[in-house]
Amino acid sequence: MQAAGNNRRKLGNLRKSLARIRVFDPACGSGNFLVIAYKELRGIEAEINARLGEAGRRSTIPLTNFRGIELNSFPAEIARLALIIAEYQCDVAHRGQAEALAEFLPLDARNWITCGNALRLDWRSVCPPAGTGVDQRAEDLFHTPQQAGRAFANEGGTTFICGNPPYRGSQWKSKEQKEDLKAVFDGRVKNWKSLDYVSGWFMKAADYARATPADCAFVATNSICQGRQVPVLWPALFATGARIAFAHNSFKWANLAKYNAGVSVVIVGLSRRPATPRRLFTLADGGTTRRTCTHINAYLIAAPDVIVTPRPKPLADVADMQFGNMPNDGGHLLLSFSQADAAINAHDVPSKFIKPIVGSKEFIRGEERRCIWVADSEYAEAKENAWLCARFEAVRRHRLSSRSETTRQLANTPHRFGEVRQRGDEQTIVIPGVSSEHREYFPVGLVPPGAIISNSNFALYDAPLWNLAILASRLHLVWVGAVCSRLETRFRYSNTLGWNTFPLPPLTQNDKARLAECAKDILLAREACFPATIADLYAPGATPEPLCRAHARNDEVVERIQAGRRFRNDTDRLEWLFEAYVKGQTGVA
Repeated sequence: MQAAGNNRRKLGNLRKSLARIRVFDPACGSGNFLVIAYKELRGIEAEINARLGEAGRRSTIPLTNFRGIELNSFPAEIARLALIIAEYQCDVAHRGQAEALAEFLPLDARNWITCGNALRLDWRSVCPPAGTGVDQRAEDLFHTPQQAGRAFANEGGTTFICGNPPYRGSQWKSKEQKEDLKAVFDGRVKNWKSLDYVSGWFMKAADYARATPADCAFVATNSICQGRQVPVLWPALFATGARIAFAHNSFKWANLAKYNAGVSVVIVGLSRRPATPRRLFTLADGGTTRRTCTHINAYLIAAPDVIVTPRPKPLADVADMQFGNMPNDGGHLLLSFSQADAAINAHDVPSKFIKPIVGSKEFIRGEERRCIWVADSEYAEAKENAWLCARFEAVRRHRLSSRSETTRQLANTPHRFGEVRQRGDEQTIVIPGVSSEHREYFPVGLVPPGAIISNSNFALYDAPLWNLAILASRLHLVWVGAVCSRLETRFRYSNTLGWNTFPLPPLTQNDKARLAECAKDILLAREACFPATIADLYAPGATPEPLCRAHARNDEVVERIQAGRRFRNDTDRLEWLFEAYVKGQTGVA
């Protein structure tokens, strides 16, 4: 009997706590998140009532505990009506149609959805903190403070902030959206202009949670957890006391919201509570995996709070990585294969002035393209050719028409690329700036002397071959996948973030020799499959067995040099790399 009484008390207390839960969506649109939350809580309440033998009991969960902000008036009104309809549907399901209909009409005139700009409003006025007494907004809607208090049961409750804020990258924000972010971040965060628009909602939620028990979770562009946005946004969020309680790594998601079709997103939940364990979700073959861990960092990795910042020079003793060459030519120094052939054979252009140019597509897909490449010492000779001279003049006019003073100055050297970073006779290790995330390894490689690297690639010019073994390793790929930005879900390489921050212990001459042999084996395995392209060789499930073995051997050598052991999986690799990065930054051996 005593056990049964204790159980009833627990269930009764749980039912009371449901009435003190507030759900707040500061980007609510037509209210979908709020409606789902309301229905789920009503379902839990109905189960409690059934276990207490009180099925059909009137709900104590008030609609006014479900608050929202929406910029546009029409969806804001739809959200209010959707909640009223949700209440009716829940009453039908859990109390009966007669009881539901008796209370449904006339429609409630109260409103819990605020029409306004969420980044300019004070969220505490929309959804007042728990423990601050009667909600003034609720009091305005009712006849007495007592009625208002019952309608918005905030004492001792917890607020759950959720939503799907607008997705606008740093390059695509409107003038008004930039001003919105300025209102949130200016004076507290440097370089806030580089942040995605959704960052403002995270910052506002973290600030709100300082005033009242509140957790938040938003669907957000995955870029806020990658690359250069991490050191800008996350130190400010963590400074409020917020920590990542749970997260879902990148996945593609399409919904009905404007501008949200087919984007790559993450879900990040923040809390000030010392929640342990924390949960990390990842989309994998066959479904979603869930990992329990003690901490999740800003890169959505089960590792300490490490912020990887760009470095101008490598942390390790490796070759210096540079950009490729940027033409800034209006297309007049770039040629198709057939145009290059005609220039040489029909216009008597000396072949020494025509060189292969390698961009990301050319390297990965095996496409051919050419460019005009004339050294300063060769300019006088080159412009004697009428066809080349016409090309140079077209480049000059293009550059003079620019609004940029720097570009206009380049009109003085119309035979040269706008940015030149190689002589043209180097042996070059090439790293595509953007490549598919579906490959097991980065499609890095070696191009022969005479090839010009375009600015869609990064390059190591005349670097020792062992550097290629590091770049081609699985260890390097998972590091770049974690700390660099993405283009949708594709890898977007960065020399200052991916290469210059990569932790690597001091290498002996024997280490470098072993790595060079591994690089040669990979190149030879590719060569044996000629004319297959990089795209062919590294298509998922299509990599030839000899090339797989060469990569496996390379991984073993790289990982044993790094850690003295093979890693179990990518999670093991990342956790070790973050620890090694911290040691490398602090000089700890």
